[in-house]
Amino acid sequence: MTDPVDIRLLAALADLGKAAVHELAAKVGMDPREVAYRLVALSGSGLPLLVGVESDPNGLRAAIAGSPPSWAQQPAQPQQPPQPQRPPGHSGPHNVQGTPSGPYNVHGTPSGAYNVHGTPSGRYPGPPSAPVRQPMAPPQQPPPRPPVPPQQQFAAPPMAPADPVMSTWGVPQTASWARGDEQQVTPQPAPEGKKGRTGDVMETQGLEGEQLTVQLLEVQDPADYLFSAAGYSLEAGERSVVVHTEITNRGNIPFVSLPDNYLELLTADGKPIAKAPVSLTSRPPHKIGVRPGETLGGHTVYVLPDATRVVAVRWSPRPEPDERTLTWSIED
Repeated sequence: MTDPVDIRLLAALADLGKAAVHELAAKVGMDPREVAYRLVALSGSGLPLLVGVESDPNGLRAAIAGSPPSWAQQPAQPQQPPQPQRPPGHSGPHNVQGTPSGPYNVHGTPSGAYNVHGTPSGRYPGPPSAPVRQPMAPPQQPPPRPPVPPQQQFAAPPMAPADPVMSTWGVPQTASWARGDEQQVTPQPAPEGKKGRTGDVMETQGLEGEQLTVQLLEVQDPADYLFSAAGYSLEAGERSVVVHTEITNRGNIPFVSLPDNYLELLTADGKPIAKAPVSLTSRPPHKIGVRPGETLGGHTVYVLPDATRVVAVRWSPRPEPDERTLTWSIED
């Protein structure tokens, strides 16, 4: 890695551990869009980096249902009567039904006007670059018809009211989903992983299917003397905690992340406390990556209010807990 901007961005992210894109962008003084682009590119290069997105599902469904796209419901085009043949040599505009005119905006490419020549992709061929006129046989005269009032000549059949489900997502398939205007989605409880106590060894998996075992060896609370010996100082009303864990890779897939990247303390009210971006000289931290068959240990440091009661330690391969999450209770 030689790009100094990427190096500065990763250094700031290593200090924060976990942060929103706009917070990281404000810290390094960059545009959030450029920060997001660089983080996505770096996450695909094998670095222990996970770029995530959080949302309000009900709010998104309400926003989508409130503004259906213009292409979802197109009225049926009335059948046009046969047009008389233009006399030879006649020039003028030719209106082609169902085809747009002018530049085509291509999504997924850099912004700007793109003049598409020839036939665009899709079901609807575009107009030719120049009108081609061929001689045509004189049209046959249809039998006379009774006169029809003008307002009834091109009357389209009445259409049923548009279904918001159809206009937004098309025909529903077999999946079970809820419409935002009819019912509220009941939030599902987060899946729970394995639970144990200090000293227990528990098996789990990484994001790439790595077969792992994690053991909570020790929790030093408080650990202010270790914190001060490393040259750090605490604010008034704060204390430090040091957690010692060990991870073993039992499978054939290398574990390329930082083992304690999402190792958190849980307080009595269920709130997580993320690790502090510091390391102690007397207690070496975790290193990135665990090869197949390897067992590595490390220490993680936390800084929290002195009055906070810690009841558990939680390990997870991703920011949000799931069925792979491990939780150790540290209360007697």
